[in-house]
Amino acid sequence: MSDVGFTHLDPLGRARMVDVTPKEPTHRRAIARAKVFMSTDTASAVARGAIGKGDVLAVARVAGIQAAKRTPELIPLCHPLLVGAVLVNFQIEDSYVEIEAEVETVDRTGVEMEALTACSVAALTVYDMCKSRDKEMVIGEVALWEKTGGRSGSYRRSGDAGAIRDD
Repeated sequence: MSDVGFTHLDPLGRARMVDVTPKEPTHRRAIARAKVFMSTDTASAVARGAIGKGDVLAVARVAGIQAAKRTPELIPLCHPLLVGAVLVNFQIEDSYVEIEAEVETVDRTGVEMEALTACSVAALTVYDMCKSRDKEMVIGEVALWEKTGGRSGSYRRSGDAGAIRDD
Protein backbone atom coordinates (compact mmCIF):
# COMPACT_ATOMS: atom_id res chain seq x y z
CA MET A 1 0.00 0.00 0.00
CA SER A 2 1.26 3.53 -0.70
CA ASP A 3 2.22 5.93 2.11
CA VAL A 4 -1.14 7.73 1.81
CA GLY A 5 -3.10 4.49 2.10
CA PHE A 6 -4.40 4.03 -1.44
CA THR A 7 -4.34 0.39 -2.48
CA HIS A 8 -4.07 1.13 -6.20
CA LEU A 9 -0.98 3.35 -5.88
CA ASP A 10 2.59 2.18 -5.39
CA PRO A 11 4.92 3.91 -2.86
CA LEU A 12 5.81 6.51 -5.53
CA GLY A 13 2.15 7.34 -6.17
CA ARG A 14 1.91 5.49 -9.51
CA ALA A 15 -1.16 3.46 -10.47
CA ARG A 16 -0.80 -0.26 -9.93
CA MET A 17 -2.98 -3.34 -9.91
CA VAL A 18 -3.38 -4.78 -6.42
CA ASP A 19 -1.69 -8.17 -5.96
CA VAL A 20 -4.40 -10.72 -5.21
CA THR A 21 -2.24 -13.81 -5.77
CA PRO A 22 -1.83 -14.58 -2.02
CA LYS A 23 -5.62 -14.71 -1.56
CA GLU A 24 -7.55 -17.95 -1.74
CA PRO A 25 -10.33 -18.20 -4.35
CA THR A 26 -13.81 -18.05 -2.80
CA HIS A 27 -17.36 -17.91 -4.11
CA ARG A 28 -18.35 -14.31 -4.81
CA ARG A 29 -21.57 -12.78 -6.07
CA ALA A 30 -22.71 -9.24 -6.79
CA ILE A 31 -26.02 -7.69 -7.85
CA ALA A 32 -26.30 -4.23 -9.41
CA ARG A 33 -29.35 -2.30 -10.58
CA ALA A 34 -30.03 0.67 -12.85
CA LYS A 35 -33.05 2.40 -14.35
CA VAL A 36 -33.67 3.88 -17.77
CA PHE A 37 -36.31 6.56 -17.30
CA MET A 38 -38.49 7.15 -20.37
CA SER A 39 -41.90 8.31 -21.47
CA THR A 40 -44.85 6.06 -20.68
CA ASP A 41 -45.36 5.64 -24.43
CA THR A 42 -41.81 4.34 -24.84
CA ALA A 43 -42.05 2.01 -21.82
CA SER A 44 -45.31 0.65 -23.22
CA ALA A 45 -43.70 0.09 -26.63
CA VAL A 46 -40.79 -1.78 -25.01
CA ALA A 47 -43.27 -3.97 -23.11
CA ARG A 48 -45.24 -4.71 -26.30
CA GLY A 49 -42.13 -5.40 -28.36
CA ALA A 50 -43.03 -2.48 -30.63
CA ILE A 51 -39.64 -0.75 -30.90
CA GLY A 52 -38.48 -0.55 -34.52
CA LYS A 53 -34.95 -1.81 -33.88
CA GLY A 54 -36.21 -5.11 -32.49
CA ASP A 55 -36.43 -6.88 -29.15
CA VAL A 56 -34.96 -4.27 -26.81
CA LEU A 57 -34.63 -6.51 -23.76
CA ALA A 58 -33.12 -9.47 -25.61
CA VAL A 59 -30.42 -7.28 -27.12
CA ALA A 60 -29.78 -5.48 -23.81
CA ARG A 61 -29.52 -8.82 -21.98
CA VAL A 62 -26.81 -10.08 -24.35
CA ALA A 63 -25.00 -6.72 -24.18
CA GLY A 64 -24.98 -6.89 -20.37
CA ILE A 65 -23.64 -10.44 -20.34
CA GLN A 66 -20.92 -9.53 -22.81
CA ALA A 67 -20.01 -6.42 -20.82
CA ALA A 68 -19.58 -8.38 -17.58
CA LYS A 69 -17.07 -10.66 -19.29
CA ARG A 70 -15.14 -7.70 -20.74
CA THR A 71 -15.02 -5.46 -17.67
CA PRO A 72 -11.20 -5.58 -17.26
CA GLU A 73 -10.88 -4.20 -20.81
CA LEU A 74 -12.94 -1.15 -19.80
CA ILE A 75 -11.90 -0.50 -16.18
CA PRO A 76 -8.09 -0.18 -16.12
CA LEU A 77 -7.27 -1.66 -12.69
CA CYS A 78 -9.85 -4.48 -12.65
CA HIS A 79 -8.51 -8.00 -12.49
CA PRO A 80 -9.51 -10.43 -15.23
CA LEU A 81 -11.79 -12.98 -13.60
CA LEU A 82 -13.28 -16.27 -14.63
CA VAL A 83 -16.91 -15.14 -14.66
CA GLY A 84 -18.99 -18.19 -13.77
CA ALA A 85 -22.50 -16.82 -14.37
CA VAL A 86 -24.20 -13.62 -15.48
CA LEU A 87 -27.94 -13.00 -15.25
CA VAL A 88 -29.51 -9.82 -16.59
CA ASN A 89 -33.20 -9.25 -15.90
CA PHE A 90 -35.66 -6.42 -16.47
CA GLN A 91 -38.76 -5.01 -14.90
CA ILE A 92 -40.85 -2.61 -16.97
CA GLU A 93 -42.76 0.06 -15.08
CA ASP A 94 -44.91 2.96 -16.33
CA SER A 95 -42.00 5.34 -16.88
CA TYR A 96 -38.82 3.29 -16.67
CA VAL A 97 -37.13 -0.03 -17.28
CA GLU A 98 -35.27 -1.38 -14.27
CA ILE A 99 -32.26 -3.55 -14.98
CA GLU A 100 -30.73 -6.02 -12.56
CA ALA A 101 -27.44 -7.79 -13.24
CA GLU A 102 -26.15 -10.64 -11.09
CA VAL A 103 -22.61 -11.97 -11.55
CA GLU A 104 -20.94 -14.94 -9.83
CA THR A 105 -17.43 -16.31 -9.74
CA VAL A 106 -15.04 -18.41 -7.68
CA ASP A 107 -11.95 -16.24 -7.64
CA ARG A 108 -9.59 -14.06 -5.55
CA THR A 109 -11.47 -10.78 -5.94
CA GLY A 110 -15.09 -9.68 -6.18
CA VAL A 111 -17.41 -9.14 -9.12
CA GLU A 112 -18.95 -5.81 -8.12
CA MET A 113 -17.46 -4.03 -11.13
CA GLU A 114 -18.63 -6.78 -13.47
CA ALA A 115 -22.20 -6.46 -12.17
CA LEU A 116 -22.13 -2.65 -12.38
CA THR A 117 -20.67 -2.80 -15.90
CA ALA A 118 -23.26 -5.35 -17.05
CA CYS A 119 -26.03 -3.17 -15.68
CA SER A 120 -24.64 0.02 -17.19
CA VAL A 121 -24.10 -1.45 -20.66
CA ALA A 122 -27.55 -3.06 -20.63
CA ALA A 123 -28.98 0.38 -19.76
CA LEU A 124 -27.00 2.02 -22.56
CA THR A 125 -28.32 -0.63 -24.94
CA VAL A 126 -31.93 0.06 -23.92
CA TYR A 127 -31.21 3.73 -24.57
CA ASP A 128 -29.68 2.96 -27.98
CA MET A 129 -32.58 0.74 -29.01
CA CYS A 130 -35.17 3.38 -28.02
CA LYS A 131 -33.42 6.67 -28.81
CA SER A 132 -35.23 7.29 -32.11
CA ARG A 133 -38.54 7.16 -30.23
CA ASP A 134 -37.59 9.04 -27.04
CA LYS A 135 -34.75 11.55 -26.88
CA GLU A 136 -35.62 12.51 -23.28
CA MET A 137 -34.53 9.20 -21.71
CA VAL A 138 -32.25 9.32 -18.67
CA ILE A 139 -30.09 6.53 -17.29
CA GLY A 140 -29.82 6.66 -13.52
CA GLU A 141 -29.74 5.00 -10.14
CA VAL A 142 -26.85 2.71 -11.08
CA ALA A 143 -25.85 1.08 -7.80
CA LEU A 144 -24.48 -2.02 -6.17
CA TRP A 145 -27.36 -3.72 -4.34
CA GLU A 146 -25.68 -6.76 -2.89
CA LYS A 147 -22.37 -8.55 -2.69
CA THR A 148 -21.23 -11.69 -0.93
CA GLY A 149 -17.85 -13.29 -0.42
CA GLY A 150 -14.40 -12.00 0.20
CA ARG A 151 -12.61 -10.46 3.17
CA SER A 152 -14.97 -7.48 3.47
CA GLY A 153 -17.96 -9.78 3.99
CA SER A 154 -21.50 -9.32 2.78
CA TYR A 155 -23.22 -6.09 1.85
CA ARG A 156 -26.84 -5.32 1.07
CA ARG A 157 -28.27 -1.93 0.11
CA SER A 158 -31.42 -1.02 1.98
CA GLY A 159 -33.64 0.83 -0.53
CA ASP A 160 -33.58 4.63 -0.36
CA ALA A 161 -32.60 4.53 3.32
CA GLY A 162 -28.95 3.87 2.43
CA ALA A 163 -26.76 0.82 2.69
CA ILE A 164 -26.29 -1.72 5.45
CA ARG A 165 -23.54 -4.26 5.97
CA ASP A 166 -24.10 -7.82 7.11
CA ASP A 167 -20.72 -8.64 8.73
